[in-house]
Amino acid sequence: MTGIRETIKALSTQIHNLAQDREELCFMEVCGTHTMSIAKHGVRALLPSNVRIISGPGCPVCVSTVSDIENCISLAMRPDTIVATFGDMLKVPGVNHSLSEFPSVKIIYSPMQAVELARLNTDKNIVLLGIGFETTTPLMAAAVKAAEKLQLRNFFLYSMARTVPRALELLLNAPDNSLTGFILPGHVSAITGVRYYDFMKAWPTRGVITGFEMLDIMQSLYLLVSLAVNNRCEVVNNYPEWVKEDGNRKAMDTVSDVFIPCDSYWRGIGLIPESGLKMREEFAQFDASIKFGLENRDIPDPPGCLCGRILLGKNLPSDCGHFGKSCTPSRPVGPCMVSSEGTCAAWFKYIMP
Repeated sequence: MTGIRETIKALSTQIHNLAQDREELCFMEVCGTHTMSIAKHGVRALLPSNVRIISGPGCPVCVSTVSDIENCISLAMRPDTIVATFGDMLKVPGVNHSLSEFPSVKIIYSPMQAVELARLNTDKNIVLLGIGFETTTPLMAAAVKAAEKLQLRNFFLYSMARTVPRALELLLNAPDNSLTGFILPGHVSAITGVRYYDFMKAWPTRGVITGFEMLDIMQSLYLLVSLAVNNRCEVVNNYPEWVKEDGNRKAMDTVSDVFIPCDSYWRGIGLIPESGLKMREEFAQFDASIKFGLENRDIPDPPGCLCGRILLGKNLPSDCGHFGKSCTPSRPVGPCMVSSEGTCAAWFKYIMP
């Protein structure tokens, strides 16, 4: 442990030396696990004032729109339906309710548990809330395939899946883009591989694929600062024990078997073309959107909630008038305070005075 602490201190010193007399370097992390780890370990305090870390749209629960949540609640209200979901979704507020209020909502830890619910409860519709990025979408696709193999007629998936590249492109294309580079998510990259980020070559930017321990993050920040001061634009894999060039091809092929890209709405951001996933026609019988007539509705975010701007890195949680007052983990106004990967939740737990 002493050796790790000394290495972290040395990396901090090297970052200070590299960044000395430089203009501001701004790096965005786009992974909720990184959000929490950076806040928990006080990483920002080890950096010079001209090196900033901001949080981006890396929390799948947080980017879900009010329309998404209202559709989920409408499913929970049906007497013939059981909603299966990961626990982070329970307290996300809709207009008047949250999923936590309905006994028909069951917490699962694996999408396959939803398939088992459907097998054991043939008198009920089982709807799996398919939320997540590339890490969880292979599991969602595998669940749909399992339901097909078992010939289940009461299993459905409500896909709220999003993908990383189109969101990063939106950030890079923004007229006010001042990002120097990205801390890229290790677990997403373990599925997708390094080549998944080849699209970034179209911009003068850089990224480092990063693990989740403090040492991983400090190493990656040193690499990012080094790339920036040397004007090198590339993606570096700093998580090679888990991330390969081509990723997990079996997992990616499973996703492609079941899903195709679709336009998707992101909270506070709006429509991002081809940033979501919908089921292929051959799996339409499992599509909850078709079965229950679920559509996107233009429902505004709660008044005064800055979740959308926080997801874009334009505001800090402390800028929001609700933060720590009318919005707390026990009484959230927006999803950034609810999710275990949310920026507001991280600030409330580790940074708030």
